[in-house]
Amino acid sequence: MLSLGVRELASLAEVSPDTVARLERGAVLKASTVERIQTALEAQGVIFLSVGDRAQGPGLSLDPSARSKGSDS
Repeated sequence: MLSLGVRELASLAEVSPDTVARLERGAVLKASTVERIQTALEAQGVIFLSVGDRAQGPGLSLDPSARSKGSDS
């Protein structure tokens, strides 16, 4: 969607590329670090929805309970 690479997102969020890569792998990061990354993504037009929120237009969402355990797709 945004075509942002790890290095570019890291630069926008003022964190290291390794930090972005750790987030992508599912590592737990400090709340302040996640906030920096979220703020950088929001500045690029990403809208984060809370549970129960509705998108203002077309979009998609993943229901985590519908995903099979061990599935890679």
